[in-house]
Amino acid sequence: MNLKDQIPSLLEELADSSLSEALARMANRFPGSLAFSTALGQEDQVITHAIFSSKLPIRIFSLDTGRLFQETYTLWSETEQKYQSKIEPFFPQASDVEAYVASDGINGFYDSVESRKACCHVRKVLPLTRALQGVAVWVTGLRSGQSANRSSFNLLEWDETFKVIKFNPIINWSFDEMITYLQEHDVPYNKLHDQGFVSIGCAPCTRAIQPGEEPRAGRWWWEQTQKECGLHANYFNQKN
Repeated sequence: MNLKDQIPSLLEELADSSLSEALARMANRFPGSLAFSTALGQEDQVITHAIFSSKLPIRIFSLDTGRLFQETYTLWSETEQKYQSKIEPFFPQASDVEAYVASDGINGFYDSVESRKACCHVRKVLPLTRALQGVAVWVTGLRSGQSANRSSFNLLEWDETFKVIKFNPIINWSFDEMITYLQEHDVPYNKLHDQGFVSIGCAPCTRAIQPGEEPRAGRWWWEQTQKECGLHANYFNQKN
């Protein structure tokens, strides 16, 4: 049975499982083939804690675009120190970044949606492609409450772009549930969250949100788009 066809039975297997139980069951079902991509946001820190504290055999990696906030790097270091475990870094290829900057400029992503998506492709999508080599299940920190785009996402999805099962273990968690978990387990978090930043990406492309704005309004705030970088747009595009 191919990966995609296993999703219905997996959903039955994971029904009513806690976060740690679901992660452990998937790690047992696909030994050595699970990888969790963390951007070190609050959602991601929940899953990182569940994996590292239980010593689950799941790789954790992060995409370092080269333009992250210093606060994000500080959190990366604090997280590794707390759990005495490493987060695997994936960087964009220098030649790809050089070609993009030569073509579009050092801050060309402000000039057009196409240029911004090209930057995301070089700094995120291509490194993710390398990170997911040999992976059967891609674990993410997506929550349906993050944006309208993500409200239709499910616990398990088939990602046609990367040909993997996308496992979203906290997709149905509320914001309050997430914050309570972080507080109860004393999980380190990005201090920018205390300054009105909810969804935190690259420094030039992220601002704090205003009261009443949706969580991802601070990402590429100058655009009227789906607020996606290309990593998680696959399923949404299929549905529309």
